[in-house]
Amino acid sequence: MPNERLKEAMQVAGLTPEGLAEELEVDAKTVRRWISSGRVPYPRHRSAVATMLDEAEEYLWPNIDTAERQARVSQSEVIRTYPRRFQVPPELWRRLFDNATERIGILVYSGLFLPEHDPGLIEALQQKAAAGTRITILLGDPDSEAVAVRGREEGIGDALAAKVRNVLSFYEKLRGTEGVFVGYHSTTLYNSIYRYDDEMLVNTHVYGFPAAHAPVLHLRRLAGGTLFNSYADSFDRVWTASRNAWGGDHGKVRP
Repeated sequence: MPNERLKEAMQVAGLTPEGLAEELEVDAKTVRRWISSGRVPYPRHRSAVATMLDEAEEYLWPNIDTAERQARVSQSEVIRTYPRRFQVPPELWRRLFDNATERIGILVYSGLFLPEHDPGLIEALQQKAAAGTRITILLGDPDSEAVAVRGREEGIGDALAAKVRNVLSFYEKLRGTEGVFVGYHSTTLYNSIYRYDDEMLVNTHVYGFPAAHAPVLHLRRLAGGTLFNSYADSFDRVWTASRNAWGGDHGKVRP
Protein backbone atom coordinates (compact mmCIF):
# COMPACT_ATOMS: atom_id res chain seq x y z
CA MET A 1 0.00 0.00 0.00
CA PRO A 2 1.29 3.50 -0.83
CA ASN A 3 2.37 5.61 2.12
CA GLU A 4 0.08 8.60 1.61
CA ARG A 5 1.14 10.24 4.85
CA LEU A 6 4.79 10.29 3.82
CA LYS A 7 3.88 11.52 0.34
CA GLU A 8 1.76 14.38 1.69
CA ALA A 9 4.33 15.39 4.31
CA MET A 10 7.00 15.60 1.63
CA GLN A 11 4.76 17.75 -0.55
CA VAL A 12 4.06 20.12 2.34
CA ALA A 13 7.79 20.37 3.01
CA GLY A 14 8.49 20.91 -0.68
CA LEU A 15 10.69 17.84 -0.95
CA THR A 16 10.87 15.54 -3.97
CA PRO A 17 12.03 11.91 -3.74
CA GLU A 18 15.30 13.02 -5.34
CA GLY A 19 15.72 15.86 -2.87
CA LEU A 20 15.03 13.66 0.14
CA ALA A 21 17.34 10.98 -1.22
CA GLU A 22 20.13 13.51 -1.58
CA GLU A 23 19.70 14.71 1.99
CA LEU A 24 19.79 11.14 3.30
CA GLU A 25 22.53 10.00 0.92
CA VAL A 26 20.44 7.11 -0.39
CA ASP A 27 19.22 6.14 -3.85
CA ALA A 28 16.13 8.00 -5.09
CA LYS A 29 14.60 4.61 -5.99
CA THR A 30 14.73 3.71 -2.32
CA VAL A 31 12.72 6.79 -1.37
CA ARG A 32 10.18 6.09 -4.10
CA ARG A 33 9.69 2.58 -2.73
CA TRP A 34 9.04 4.07 0.71
CA ILE A 35 6.23 6.07 -0.89
CA SER A 36 4.80 3.72 -3.52
CA SER A 37 4.95 0.39 -1.70
CA GLY A 38 4.88 1.52 1.91
CA ARG A 39 8.26 -0.05 2.62
CA VAL A 40 9.51 0.96 6.07
CA PRO A 41 12.99 2.58 6.16
CA TYR A 42 15.75 1.58 8.52
CA PRO A 43 15.44 3.20 11.98
CA ARG A 44 18.23 5.75 11.31
CA HIS A 45 16.50 6.88 8.12
CA ARG A 46 13.07 7.01 9.79
CA SER A 47 14.43 9.28 12.48
CA ALA A 48 16.12 11.57 9.96
CA VAL A 49 13.03 11.79 7.71
CA ALA A 50 10.73 12.49 10.65
CA THR A 51 13.01 15.31 11.77
CA MET A 52 13.23 16.82 8.28
CA LEU A 53 9.46 16.68 7.80
CA ASP A 54 8.67 17.75 11.37
CA GLU A 55 6.44 14.73 11.89
CA ALA A 56 6.44 11.86 14.39
CA GLU A 57 7.76 8.51 13.20
CA GLU A 58 4.57 6.88 14.45
CA TYR A 59 2.50 9.19 12.23
CA LEU A 60 4.53 8.59 9.09
CA TRP A 61 4.80 4.83 9.69
CA PRO A 62 1.90 3.79 11.91
CA ASN A 63 2.71 0.13 11.37
CA ILE A 64 6.25 0.27 12.73
CA ASP A 65 7.03 -3.18 14.08
CA THR A 66 5.79 -3.35 17.68
CA ALA A 67 8.55 -5.82 18.56
CA GLU A 68 11.17 -3.33 17.45
CA ARG A 69 9.75 -0.60 19.65
CA GLN A 70 9.45 -3.01 22.55
CA ALA A 71 13.08 -4.01 22.10
CA ARG A 72 14.21 -0.40 22.28
CA VAL A 73 12.14 0.28 25.40
CA SER A 74 13.27 -2.98 26.99
CA GLN A 75 16.90 -2.04 26.50
CA SER A 76 16.18 1.13 28.45
CA GLU A 77 14.84 -0.97 31.34
CA VAL A 78 18.42 -2.05 32.09
CA ILE A 79 19.77 0.61 34.44
CA ARG A 80 23.11 -1.06 35.07
CA THR A 81 24.89 -4.39 35.04
CA TYR A 82 27.29 -5.66 37.68
CA PRO A 83 29.85 -8.39 36.82
CA ARG A 84 29.47 -9.95 40.29
CA ARG A 85 26.66 -9.83 42.87
CA PHE A 86 29.07 -8.82 45.61
CA GLN A 87 29.83 -5.69 43.56
CA VAL A 88 26.26 -4.40 43.91
CA PRO A 89 26.60 -1.45 46.31
CA PRO A 90 25.05 -2.05 49.76
CA GLU A 91 23.36 1.35 49.51
CA LEU A 92 21.49 0.18 46.39
CA TRP A 93 20.08 -2.84 48.22
CA ARG A 94 19.02 -0.53 51.04
CA ARG A 95 17.50 2.12 48.76
CA LEU A 96 15.43 -0.43 46.86
CA PHE A 97 14.21 -1.98 50.10
CA ASP A 98 13.41 1.34 51.78
CA ASN A 99 11.54 2.73 48.76
CA ALA A 100 9.35 -0.35 48.22
CA THR A 101 5.79 0.23 49.39
CA GLU A 102 3.68 -2.30 47.48
CA ARG A 103 5.69 -5.49 47.20
CA ILE A 104 8.99 -7.10 47.99
CA GLY A 105 9.75 -10.42 46.33
CA ILE A 106 12.76 -12.67 46.88
CA LEU A 107 13.23 -15.76 44.71
CA VAL A 108 16.38 -17.71 45.56
CA TYR A 109 17.72 -21.10 46.50
CA SER A 110 18.93 -19.83 49.89
CA GLY A 111 19.83 -16.12 49.78
CA LEU A 112 21.57 -16.57 53.10
CA PHE A 113 23.64 -13.43 52.58
CA LEU A 114 20.57 -11.22 53.08
CA PRO A 115 19.87 -11.93 56.78
CA GLU A 116 23.53 -12.64 57.52
CA HIS A 117 24.72 -9.25 56.25
CA ASP A 118 21.76 -7.29 57.61
CA PRO A 119 20.91 -8.16 61.23
CA GLY A 120 17.95 -5.76 61.11
CA LEU A 121 16.37 -7.34 58.02
CA ILE A 122 13.71 -9.40 59.80
CA GLU A 123 12.47 -6.48 61.87
CA ALA A 124 12.50 -4.27 58.76
CA LEU A 125 10.40 -6.85 56.91
CA GLN A 126 7.92 -6.94 59.78
CA GLN A 127 7.63 -3.16 59.66
CA LYS A 128 7.14 -3.21 55.88
CA ALA A 129 4.40 -5.82 56.20
CA ALA A 130 2.68 -3.80 58.94
CA ALA A 131 2.67 -0.80 56.59
CA GLY A 132 0.90 -2.85 53.89
CA THR A 133 3.81 -4.05 51.75
CA ARG A 134 3.32 -7.61 50.48
CA ILE A 135 6.36 -9.77 51.25
CA THR A 136 7.03 -12.96 49.28
CA ILE A 137 10.14 -15.01 50.00
CA LEU A 138 10.63 -18.19 47.96
CA LEU A 139 13.42 -20.57 49.01
CA GLY A 140 14.55 -23.77 47.35
CA ASP A 141 13.06 -26.88 48.96
CA PRO A 142 16.09 -28.39 50.73
CA ASP A 143 14.80 -31.89 49.93
CA SER A 144 14.27 -31.19 46.22
CA GLU A 145 16.33 -32.44 43.32
CA ALA A 146 16.74 -28.85 42.09
CA VAL A 147 18.62 -27.86 45.26
CA ALA A 148 20.71 -31.02 45.15
CA VAL A 149 21.69 -30.40 41.53
CA ARG A 150 22.54 -26.76 42.17
CA GLY A 151 24.67 -27.76 45.15
CA ARG A 152 26.63 -30.20 43.01
CA GLU A 153 27.03 -27.61 40.24
CA GLU A 154 28.49 -25.11 42.71
CA GLY A 155 30.75 -27.80 44.11
CA ILE A 156 29.33 -27.56 47.64
CA GLY A 157 27.23 -30.73 47.66
CA ASP A 158 24.71 -30.94 50.50
CA ALA A 159 25.85 -27.60 51.92
CA LEU A 160 23.23 -25.72 49.88
CA ALA A 161 20.37 -27.65 51.48
CA ALA A 162 21.88 -26.86 54.89
CA LYS A 163 22.05 -23.16 53.93
CA VAL A 164 18.34 -23.20 53.06
CA ARG A 165 17.46 -24.67 56.46
CA ASN A 166 19.72 -22.14 58.09
CA VAL A 167 18.11 -19.17 56.36
CA LEU A 168 14.64 -20.46 57.23
CA SER A 169 15.61 -20.23 60.89
CA PHE A 170 16.20 -16.49 60.37
CA TYR A 171 12.75 -16.09 58.84
CA GLU A 172 11.09 -18.02 61.66
CA LYS A 173 10.16 -14.73 63.32
CA LEU A 174 8.01 -13.92 60.27
CA ARG A 175 5.82 -16.98 60.75
CA GLY A 176 2.18 -15.91 61.00
CA THR A 177 2.90 -12.30 60.04
CA GLU A 178 0.04 -10.96 57.95
CA GLY A 179 1.06 -10.13 54.39
CA VAL A 180 4.20 -12.30 54.52
CA PHE A 181 4.62 -15.58 52.67
CA VAL A 182 7.75 -17.68 53.06
CA GLY A 183 7.60 -20.67 50.76
CA TYR A 184 9.54 -23.55 49.32
CA HIS A 185 9.88 -24.18 45.60
CA SER A 186 11.43 -27.09 43.72
CA THR A 187 12.05 -25.15 40.52
CA THR A 188 15.26 -25.08 38.50
CA LEU A 189 16.31 -21.45 38.82
CA TYR A 190 18.24 -19.75 36.06
CA ASN A 191 18.24 -16.50 38.03
CA SER A 192 17.71 -15.29 41.55
CA ILE A 193 15.24 -12.42 41.56
CA TYR A 194 14.96 -9.60 44.10
CA ARG A 195 11.96 -7.42 43.33
CA TYR A 196 11.14 -4.09 44.95
CA ASP A 197 7.95 -2.61 43.41
CA ASP A 198 8.94 -1.68 39.84
CA GLU A 199 12.66 -2.26 40.24
CA MET A 200 14.51 -5.53 40.56
CA LEU A 201 17.93 -7.09 40.74
CA VAL A 202 18.30 -10.23 38.64
CA ASN A 203 21.26 -12.37 39.68
CA THR A 204 22.03 -14.73 36.80
CA HIS A 205 23.18 -18.27 37.57
CA VAL A 206 26.38 -19.51 35.96
CA TYR A 207 27.33 -23.17 35.93
CA GLY A 208 30.10 -23.90 38.41
CA PHE A 209 29.97 -20.49 40.10
CA PRO A 210 28.16 -19.44 43.27
CA ALA A 211 25.55 -16.72 42.76
CA ALA A 212 27.74 -14.16 44.53
CA HIS A 213 30.23 -14.43 41.66
CA ALA A 214 27.65 -14.21 38.86
CA PRO A 215 26.39 -11.08 37.04
CA VAL A 216 23.46 -8.95 38.19
CA LEU A 217 21.07 -6.83 36.14
CA HIS A 218 19.43 -3.80 37.74
CA LEU A 219 16.07 -3.33 36.01
CA ARG A 220 13.34 -0.73 36.21
CA ARG A 221 9.95 -1.33 34.63
CA LEU A 222 8.97 0.96 31.74
CA ALA A 223 5.64 1.16 29.93
CA GLY A 224 5.94 -0.79 26.69
CA GLY A 225 8.97 -2.77 27.84
CA THR A 226 9.06 -6.55 28.18
CA LEU A 227 12.28 -7.36 30.03
CA PHE A 228 11.11 -6.52 33.55
CA ASN A 229 7.76 -8.22 32.96
CA SER A 230 9.44 -11.41 31.75
CA TYR A 231 11.24 -11.83 35.05
CA ALA A 232 8.16 -10.74 37.02
CA ASP A 233 6.10 -13.40 35.25
CA SER A 234 8.77 -15.99 35.99
CA PHE A 235 8.59 -15.05 39.67
CA ASP A 236 4.81 -15.48 39.66
CA ARG A 237 5.05 -18.89 38.00
CA VAL A 238 7.37 -20.15 40.72
CA TRP A 239 5.11 -18.65 43.39
CA THR A 240 2.10 -20.48 41.94
CA ALA A 241 3.87 -23.83 42.31
CA SER A 242 5.34 -23.08 45.75
CA ARG A 243 4.19 -24.29 49.16
CA ASN A 244 4.34 -22.73 52.59
CA ALA A 245 7.69 -23.50 54.21
CA TRP A 246 5.91 -24.16 57.51
CA GLY A 247 3.01 -26.13 56.05
CA GLY A 248 -0.41 -25.13 54.73
CA ASP A 249 -1.14 -22.07 52.60
CA HIS A 250 -1.29 -19.50 55.37
CA GLY A 251 -0.05 -16.14 54.13
CA LYS A 252 -0.02 -17.15 50.47
CA VAL A 253 -1.17 -13.89 48.92
CA ARG A 254 -0.57 -12.82 45.36
CA PRO A 255 3.02 -11.46 45.16
